Amino acid sequence: MKKLNLALAVLATSTMLFSCGEKKADTTTTPTETPAEAPAAPEEVTGVQITINAGDDMKFDQSEIKVPVGEKVTLTLKHTGKMDKAVMGHNWVLLKPGTDMTAFATDASQAADTDYIAAKDADKVVAHTKTIGGGETTTVEFTITEAGTYDFLCTFPAHFAMMQGKLIAE
Repeated sequence: MKKLNLALAVLATSTMLFSCGEKKADTTTTPTETPAEAPAAPEEVTGVQITINAGDDMKFDQSEIKVPVGEKVTLTLKHTGKMDKAVMGHNWVLLKPGTDMTAFATDASQAADTDYIAAKDADKVVAHTKTIGGGETTTVEFTITEAGTYDFLCTFPAHFAMMQGKLIAE
């Protein structure tokens, strides 16, 4: 009988200890769902987006580009080759109409410190990227304010003969 009383006492004590503690959440109920946050609105892209690829074969993948006058142009140059900038660097330079491209490129080839744009000819440039090597990408933004045909080229030494084209602003 003493064993039965002891067992009942232990049972009663443990019941009191557990029932006097903090109330535990009922795990059989479903938690209240919180509404998911609305996804952020995508960043609005304005203007014209252009990508030009240039590789170790010394060629732009586009020789003519058309853009509207007065709209922001974002041009991305991708060097799709593997060669280093010192050996096969590329840039993209947009010249003002009427600029002598051969004379500009000749002067530029001597201006490695300024991304192959001669300081004396800087006023002939509408926009330009920096010079990049294999696997690199660079971007430039500009707006054409007057309709016309503009020459573009790579001014890395000896590249302009093969790497040139026309940008037509309408």
